[in-house]
Amino acid sequence: MIDPGRICPLRYRYGAAAIATAPVRQVETLYVVGGLYGNLPALDVVESMAAAEQHPVTLCFNGDFNWFNVDNEGFRAVNQRVLQHHATLGNVEAELQVDADDAGCGCAYPDDVAADVVERSNQIHARLRAMAQHHPDILEQLAGLPMFARYRVGSANIGVVHGDAESLSGWRFDMSMPEQIKETAWLCDLFDEADVDVFASTHTCLPVLRHSGDMPGGRVVINNGAAGMPNFSATRYGLLTRVSIHPACQPTLYGVTLQGVHIDALSICYDSDAWQTQFLANWPKHSAAWTSYYSRILHGPQYSMLEASKLTNPA
Repeated sequence: MIDPGRICPLRYRYGAAAIATAPVRQVETLYVVGGLYGNLPALDVVESMAAAEQHPVTLCFNGDFNWFNVDNEGFRAVNQRVLQHHATLGNVEAELQVDADDAGCGCAYPDDVAADVVERSNQIHARLRAMAQHHPDILEQLAGLPMFARYRVGSANIGVVHGDAESLSGWRFDMSMPEQIKETAWLCDLFDEADVDVFASTHTCLPVLRHSGDMPGGRVVINNGAAGMPNFSATRYGLLTRVSIHPACQPTLYGVTLQGVHIDALSICYDSDAWQTQFLANWPKHSAAWTSYYSRILHGPQYSMLEASKLTNPA
């Protein structure tokens, strides 16, 4: 039975071994920016942060850069700017095509997510998809995006995915991951199959850092949660993942060093008031997105930095 918003289409499933076949891009510093969700003030800050770095920065938007931007100008502005950089598909972008099957928003929500949340996500995506049809040139560019990417930073291989190592909308890189990767044989096998040392993901909308420094070479999974929304209680900033051979030139929230490569979570301190104004223009009180997300935009989710990083001494 088709259950829009909960199913994971077969076309989303690639398997970890496919990641090992992706072309490798050698970079000095990589920003992985997942879950922008149409937040233009956050995009302004991301680009400013990259410009302020002392060494070249590669930006990779790993999906769901669209979501709340259902107005004509917002949809076009977000996509035109993002597509100037590296990008991979999120389920939001994958489901914008007119020939997509009825997967709803494509989030593949697990059973513990309430039915009304799933339905509102389907409603949000339906509005976005209707707007997208007025921009066939952008849809054509989105259709050509890969589902994952591979980078080399220093001596570390980085697999950039949207969901997890096996599926575009996989949830196995969420906050329920073990504190130490070595405790899960499934995870160890994924690193070997994908031939990477680091998985950088998003999709689950809450950030995660898990690592195992005592395995040969070490292994890391880092999920930036959301670039375009708060990720921790009583905060109003988004997050991105920075992977670099150079130490960060700005404060980091938490991170680890692997093979001499710095892997950190950076805050995206966007103009929250400006973003609220843009959001409410499209999603007024009692609309689907307002009901699901406005409280988070104001107050953050009930989630802490310690839960995300499992580190006693954040960077």
